[in-house]
Amino acid sequence: MATRESMDTLLQQCEDAIRFAQEQFESGRTQEHFNDLEYSNALQSLEAAYNDITQMAHSANSQQREQLHRMRLQLQQLQNQMIILPH
Repeated sequence: MATRESMDTLLQQCEDAIRFAQEQFESGRTQEHFNDLEYSNALQSLEAAYNDITQMAHSANSQQREQLHRMRLQLQQLQNQMIILPH
C-alpha cells in the first residue's frame, strides 16, 4: 500500500505539472511559437507525472487508485488539449 505521504507528494507534483502546463497552454494560445521550449517542457512534465501515477497505482489501495485515476484523467485531458493546439 502506498503511504499517505507518498500519495500527497505525488498528487502535489501532478498539480504543479498541471499548473505549469496550463500557463504554457494559455501562453501558447496567445503567443503561438514564442515559447516552444517551455511548451515542450510542460508536455514532458505532464508525461512524467502520468508515468509516476501509473507506477504508484501498482501499490495503491482502491481509494488511492480512484484518486490517481481522477488525476490521470486531468493530466490526459490537458495533454490532449496541448497536443491539438496548433502551436
